[in-house]
Amino acid sequence: MKYYLIAGEASGDLHGANLMKALQVHDPEADFRFWGGDLMEAVGGTLVKHYRDLAFMGFVEVLFNLRTILKNISFCKKDIEAYRPDAIIFIDYPGFNLRIAKWAKQHGFVTHYYISPQIWAWKENRIKSIKRDVDFMYVILPFEKEFYEKKHGFPVHFVGHPLIDEIAQRKQVIPASFKEENGLDERPIIALLPGSRKQEISKMLKVMLSVVGDFTEFQFVIAGAPSQEASFYAPFLKKQNVHLLLNKTYDLLSISHAALVTSGTATLETALYKVPQVVCYKGSRISYEIAKRVINLSYISLVNLILDKEVVTELIQTDFNTKRLKKELNKILDEYNRAVLFLDYYDLEQKLGGKGASEKTAQLIIAETKNKT
Repeated sequence: MKYYLIAGEASGDLHGANLMKALQVHDPEADFRFWGGDLMEAVGGTLVKHYRDLAFMGFVEVLFNLRTILKNISFCKKDIEAYRPDAIIFIDYPGFNLRIAKWAKQHGFVTHYYISPQIWAWKENRIKSIKRDVDFMYVILPFEKEFYEKKHGFPVHFVGHPLIDEIAQRKQVIPASFKEENGLDERPIIALLPGSRKQEISKMLKVMLSVVGDFTEFQFVIAGAPSQEASFYAPFLKKQNVHLLLNKTYDLLSISHAALVTSGTATLETALYKVPQVVCYKGSRISYEIAKRVINLSYISLVNLILDKEVVTELIQTDFNTKRLKKELNKILDEYNRAVLFLDYYDLEQKLGGKGASEKTAQLIIAETKNKT
């Protein structure tokens, strides 16, 4: 069958690539055309647009880039029509994907949504368009099934979280060898995960790096985003005791002692690697003020949301400052606090449903598409 996939971020590229591999196992004739990144391209098929050209962050930034976004939507519709896929697979990225889903449904295409838009956080009214335009939904967070089925009467498949598979299948890293190969010394590592978009990275690293001088017994390593070049990070490497590793985030987390993490999927990745963390977020003032009024959540990190309690500290906006960051980092370096956190991390992994998310989703997509057509 022919599959058209749309992923607009680095995490979508990762999960899309694993889903494509699983689809190939069960459908050897699978043909792919997609919006994504390097990981999806490595699996095979035709990359239409790279996610680095699609990433616009925050309300204001989206407004300023509205013309580009609308052009991309128009191009995508024409590209799908020319390709005539058997199934369209949307991967998160709701602002764009839900627009395409509406059009696709009207034109008779079978629509699958893998990794639900976080409508439980905000824009819950999107449920109307999802019920109308999405044939099959595959959710990866345990509370999402109840949200969709009990609250909104929309059946979905809970397939588990694909990060568990991704982490389980990776080769074990030998700390001493990894440090030597990447120009690091023997001190324990504090990983810095500042996000993937330029304006986000700049805001986050400015504060994250302000505590470096207070923790000289550790070395700080920035996890470079795959969407950015090394030259972009050069100004942030002028401080002593700061290093950069590109495209090695999982290997870095596997040997890190602690981490400072920008809110997003990275908080969950860090938890699954059992790394104590401080969750950080700082956006533009206008975007933050708007978000504060429309998002109805007790927490911003997936770790806390899934466990429904404050397991990791969240430093948001004005609380994300040097003084608080130093205090919270000291806390997660304390052995007793770390032991308590590890127990919560174990509970988190159990709630996420175990291995096999990509495999389950691929089998369901193939079966549901055949039944639909």
